[in-house]
Amino acid sequence: MPDTTPRTPPLQPGAFPSTTARAGLTGFPSPAENYAERTLDLNERLVKHPAATFFMRVEGHSMQAHSIHHDDILVVDRSVTACFGHIVIALVDGEVVVKRLEQRHGRTFLCSGHPDHAPIPVNERSLQIWGVVRSVIHEFPI
Repeated sequence: MPDTTPRTPPLQPGAFPSTTARAGLTGFPSPAENYAERTLDLNERLVKHPAATFFMRVEGHSMQAHSIHHDDILVVDRSVTACFGHIVIALVDGEVVVKRLEQRHGRTFLCSGHPDHAPIPVNERSLQIWGVVRSVIHEFPI
C-alpha cells in the first residue's frame, strides 16, 4: 500500500514570509496588517556591513547569562568599534573567545556571564578584538 502521509515541502533559502506578532495580545486583526512586510530577508535584517560581517558558531556555556548558548550562531561586525558593554570576539593569547568588554575600577576586562569563569584582565595579556557581536541566532530544539 502506498504511503499517503501528507508531506511538508522543504523550506527554500532566501526570503521568508514575515508577520509581526505581539505576545500576549488577542482580539481582532489590525486594519494596518495589510501594510506589513510580506517577506523577511535575514541578510538584510542582520547584516549591516556585508564586507565586514562574518558568522561564528558558539562552543561552550560561559555566555548563557547574556543569552548566548552553545551552538548559537553569532553575527559579528568588524566595522564597529568595540565599546564597554559590547559582546566581542577577541583573540586572547592565541585563543578565540566570546566575552563582554567591561571596565571595572578603571581597568579593562573581558567578562563572561558565568561565575565559574573569572574576568580576563586585558592589559596583562595579548589581545586582539576581531569584531562586535551584532546578533545571535538561536534555534530551539524540536
